[in-house]
Amino acid sequence: MHSVVCIKQVPDSAQIRVHPVTNTIMRQGVPAIINPYDLFALEEALRLKDRFGGTVTVVTMGPPMAEAALRKCLSYGADDAILVSDRSFAGSDTLVTSYALTATLRKIMESMPVDLIFTGKQTIDGDTAQVGPGIAKRLDYQLLTYVSKIVDVDLEHREIRVERRAEGGVQLLKTTLPCLITMLEGTNEMRFGDLDDLFRAARYELKVWDRTVIGIEDPETVGVKGSPTVVSKVFAPRPRSQRAEIIDLQDDSPKNLASTLLARMFTQHPKLEREIAKRAR
Repeated sequence: MHSVVCIKQVPDSAQIRVHPVTNTIMRQGVPAIINPYDLFALEEALRLKDRFGGTVTVVTMGPPMAEAALRKCLSYGADDAILVSDRSFAGSDTLVTSYALTATLRKIMESMPVDLIFTGKQTIDGDTAQVGPGIAKRLDYQLLTYVSKIVDVDLEHREIRVERRAEGGVQLLKTTLPCLITMLEGTNEMRFGDLDDLFRAARYELKVWDRTVIGIEDPETVGVKGSPTVVSKVFAPRPRSQRAEIIDLQDDSPKNLASTLLARMFTQHPKLEREIAKRAR
């Protein structure tokens, strides 16, 4: 079994600041980390490798500094790592990113078929959840999103069963391989890398592929020029001036709490009470 995990190196969201004048994200001095959602995808691929054997390849598109994220994945137990890096990729939106990663995956498939592609459900810097589905669409792969558990994999019949979290509960889905899976957070716990993998990650000679290696000849199709999405402004939410209101209760029973809150809410929003009464008729 060959699994490919697409990861992204992102700025640590806990330390991101927005410039008060330009309203742009200040990345200087902000440490870069592996997108947390992608770690759940990596761990799931490694668990399948433990069960069925095979190879786990990790791919990322980014600047040369993204090499650190790939070596981290190798230290966890991934077998191969590919950095897709080219100056022409700068400013790529999700459409172009999925295009470049799809070209990379097709290049990988020339030497080894891919059974499963894993991604996190989204990235913490963009939060679009568009790249994974975009890759599946371009490759014409079955797409399983928001997967919370891989129930079973039948390599003989080329089938996989998963649990997918939905608004109404949990869906049990079955589809054929190959397919692309986006993993939910909290589905597993990332393992610790052993000493052998740590040394191997440090010595490993990463593959670095530029635009021409993955078969993208026209630079106008990638980067800012190839991206139809334009971010007009980034801004931080304004702090609220209104403080939380403290309500004193003589009786803390649920019934008294509910009636007190409703009375206070209807006092502040009289139109809401009339609207509810009107609908209840």
